[in-house]
This record gives sequence, C-alpha cells and structure tokens, in this order.
Amino acid sequence: MASSTVTPPQPDRPPRPNLVFRQLRGRRSPAEFAAAVRRAAREIGERVSCDARYVGRVETGEIRCPNYAYERVFLHMFPGRTLTDLGFAPRSSVRGRHARTGAATAPADPARTAAAQAGRADAGRAAAAPVRPYDPGNPYTHDDHEESDVLRRAFMRGGTVTVAAASLGPLGLALDAAAAEHPVRRCGASDAGALEEAVRQIRLLDDRHGADGLYRRAAAPLRAAYALLDAGAMRQATADRLYAGAGELALSVGWLAHDSGRFDDARSHYAEALATARMTGDAALEAHAFCNTAFLARDAGRPREAVRAAQAAQRAARGLGSTRLMSLLALREAGGWAGLADRVGCEQALARAQALFDRGPSDADPDWMSFYGEAEAEGLEAQCWSSLGDWPRAARHARRAVELQDPHFTRNIALYSAELADDHARGGRPDAAAAAGLRVLDLLGEVQSTRVQRMLAGTARVLLPHRRTRGVAAFLERHAALPRTA
Repeated sequence: MASSTVTPPQPDRPPRPNLVFRQLRGRRSPAEFAAAVRRAAREIGERVSCDARYVGRVETGEIRCPNYAYERVFLHMFPGRTLTDLGFAPRSSVRGRHARTGAATAPADPARTAAAQAGRADAGRAAAAPVRPYDPGNPYTHDDHEESDVLRRAFMRGGTVTVAAASLGPLGLALDAAAAEHPVRRCGASDAGALEEAVRQIRLLDDRHGADGLYRRAAAPLRAAYALLDAGAMRQATADRLYAGAGELALSVGWLAHDSGRFDDARSHYAEALATARMTGDAALEAHAFCNTAFLARDAGRPREAVRAAQAAQRAARGLGSTRLMSLLALREAGGWAGLADRVGCEQALARAQALFDRGPSDADPDWMSFYGEAEAEGLEAQCWSSLGDWPRAARHARRAVELQDPHFTRNIALYSAELADDHARGGRPDAAAAAGLRVLDLLGEVQSTRVQRMLAGTARVLLPHRRTRGVAAFLERHAALPRTA
C-alpha cells in the first residue's frame, strides 16, 4: 500500500461533516431516519442499534466509516452506491483503533509530507504509488494491480520479500525509532499518527493474508513504538495516544506471532500490552490484552488459564458499554471450559455469549472487533464443540461460519473451512472432509497461517486410512505437495 499522505488527527480541528449523508436523510428527522435504518436492517437479516445519536455522529463526521453491519444496511438502502458515494472514508483509512481524541483526519502539511516521503525513500526505497479508486467489493484494495501481484507472489514464495516489507516499510517508523533513541525533540501528533497507521495496516493485511509473512517485519515498528514512548511527548493527549497505540501494536504483533505458531513470542507481546494498559489505567486495552491471552492459552493447551484470563477480561470490560465485546469474552471463556472437558461450564458461557450477541452492535464496540460478527461467533462455538468431541454439532457451526463470513476476511474463511474439514474427518465423513480441505488448499496461495496449515495437517492424518475413498486421494495428494511449515 502507498504510505499515507495525511497527517494524524489534531485535537483542535473538528471532524469534516458528511454532507452527502445529511442530504440523503432529506426531510426526515434523525430519529425517523434511524427507524428507517433499523427497518432496512431487518429486511436483510441484520441487527443494528441505530438511533438519532448515531445518525448525528455520522452527519458530523465523527463516524468516518461504518462497521460491516451498517455498511450492508446502507448499501441495501441506497442500491448502486458505494460507501464513498455515501460520503464515508474508505475502510482502509480507518481500520484499527480510533485516536483517543476522536478527531477527524486533517489535511497534510506539504513540507512535512515531502520530508517524510524523502526519508522513507532513503530508508526503504518504498515510494508511494498512485492510489486506485476505492473498490467497495474489496476494502483492502492495493494501490495498483502491479503491486498487488508482487505482494501475492511474495506470500506464495514465503521468501525475504514479504507483504509486510512492501506495506509496512513506507511508515517510516524505523527512522522515528532512531530519532527516539537519541531524541532532539519530544514526540508529537505525527508520531502518534504513524503508530496508529501501523496498527491499521497490520490488521488490514492480516485480515486478508494471515500472519506468517508479516510477523518478523512487524516487530520493527513495535520496537520503534516503545522507543517513542521513552522519548516522551509534548502533550498529555499525545502521550495517551502513544501509549494506547503502542499497546494495540503490541497486541497486533502478538497476534501475528500467535497465528504463525510462535506462542512464546505471542505471550511476551500480550504481557507487554497488558503492562502498558495497567500503567496507564486503560481498561479497553486491558480487556483486549486479556482477551488475546485467553485465546492463546486455549491454543497452547492451558485451558484453565484461558478461563481465568477471559474472566479477567470481562471484569475489565464491564464499564466499557460494549455487549458485543462481552459476548466475545464469554466465548473465550467457553473455549477454556471446553478444553477442561467441562460441558456444563461451556454451555453456560455459550448461552451468555449468545444472549449478549443478540443485543446487537453499539457505538461502544472497539474498532479492533470488526472481525467479530455472526460468522466468528459460529466459528468459535464450532471450536468449543470440537474440543468436547461433538463432531456433528461442531461441523454444523463451522459450516455456518463459512457461509456467513464476509469475503474480505479471506484468512477466516480458510480457518473456518479447515475447522469444518477436521470436524467432518473426525466425525466419520471423509468425503465431506476432503471437499472442505480442498477449498482450504485453494485459499493457501493467498493466505499464510501456520494455524490453518497445522489444522489441515491433522485432518490429513485422520483421513489417511480413507485414502482409497472417493475424493480423499485428491486432497491427500495436493496436501502432500504443500511446502512444509517450520
């Protein structure tokens, strides 16, 4: 992706109003328009908690881009239009945690932009390319077709030139780190903005491609982030943004380590984020850190730790007002109970998660939770039933997850399909397992995730006794030709 030519939010500049959306509301009051949004949502099976306040936040520009549920509703209400046609910013510009100031992005200073671009060219020889018009069918649009091909080939090779090098290089954080080690000035809003941009880009690339090609490169911006913290900030508001951004970046890098099978590294990064949250009294960051820790503990075979970390996350999140976050944390707890073979505890946590999920999204939902919709909820429940050995039930939820998943989250489609293949294999349905496994193999040219590949390897081992069964041989042959993960 091209580097941003936009300076980070400035607290003294108001958001840019969304005049297009205001015009579309017409003569209806905000409350009347909110009711129309809720009706449109019901027409397509979505649930949104739209009210007059939400409409006002959109029109004033405070909400620069809606979440995926609202996006589907708005595009249903105004067919033939894209998000940008409705006055919103491209999703790629807002994926990640909002700046704590809540301000909108301001125009760039030409001198600062030119200097930053020159420095980035010297450091990484990654000059920004012209930006293609936003494609609503793919919010992770690369800057041009040529770069997209380069990034895809880099993932397929798995060599030293990775997507991360191409996409994270332009951020210039390595230069900032060097400056922070020998500071001649204290950090300002531009440093906080670069940090927030690093988080956004990592999450965008991970959603699409998985973690393996990103992890090592993403560690450099994290080191830079903590060097910036050591340098100090000119204003308290900037310091708060730096600490929050560094914590979120540690969680993002920790997730890349987690998904690529580096559990010890992931644990260290999550602990670092938790320490940052505790130092600054940031309950939202603390809940996020415990949430990731619970997920890691479950995957690493420490289910009791998973339960306790999920419960700690729920305590931290109680005052944040997000029922969707509490739903996700209940699912993390359910995964721990399932790992302990405690069916009653698991079912109770699953019921609580479903009840909380059914209350719908809200403005209090953290931006990092954009992945958590009905598909993810189904996928996590599938994992619980799989841990409990209820293969048919697990397969039903995994299949539902695949069917519901937004196509932008390619890595998650591969993950749910791998879960489905394994559930079918262990449940005595080798043909169905092989068919699902072949769909995963079709995605592995675009997705690199050690977690997915290890799941697929387990499925292949289960299917070996059925290698003469129709369809299984084709899957086993293609799987055997895959490069082996380290």
